Amino acid sequence: MIAYASRTGTRRNLAVLRAAGWRLFVTPVCPRTEGFRYALDNGAWTAHFSRIPWDQDAFLRTVTQLGAGADFLVLPDIVGGGKASLKRSLTWLPYLLGSTRQLLIPVQDGMTVADVTPYIGGNIGIFVGGTTDWKLRTIGQWGALAAQEKCYVHVGRVNTARRIARCHAAGVHSFDGTSVTRFACTLQELDDARRQAALRLYA
Repeated sequence: MIAYASRTGTRRNLAVLRAAGWRLFVTPVCPRTEGFRYALDNGAWTAHFSRIPWDQDAFLRTVTQLGAGADFLVLPDIVGGGKASLKRSLTWLPYLLGSTRQLLIPVQDGMTVADVTPYIGGNIGIFVGGTTDWKLRTIGQWGALAAQEKCYVHVGRVNTARRIARCHAAGVHSFDGTSVTRFACTLQELDDARRQAALRLYA
């Protein structure tokens, strides 16, 4: 699995991430890649967490600036928005096709496999968002759907070795988290879990 950490400007943290082969998960709040490979978030979670409106203009500027080089781009969504979130993502889908190599549709609480299946495949994959309980309860079905439709699947907010193991069991391609961004000392445990998952895969 590929590991992404939220972007940080702390040199020590960037150095340990670089040495371990992690990538950055960049948001419109600070669209700097620090020379890493990276993926682009849409900024909706940051706005929700900060209780401020989502900045569409900042998102569009970031897509223009960094979209072409991103591993993937997370389509705009509504945190906890269920099918309303899917509607927003699909509204943006035609506009953002061609802006990056891969687009991911965020799945939120209340969304089902049947809701998402018609839109995924090829360069349109799945971003598993939602509340923690819902995410952990449904991660297996999203991994199975991605395998069935031969598309990419990524899981957000993965900050423990146990969750990394859950991602591996579900066949997830990548995950992101903030733990290493804030505390470089947690990298060893999390990266060990990622590497052990890879060893089990190829054993």
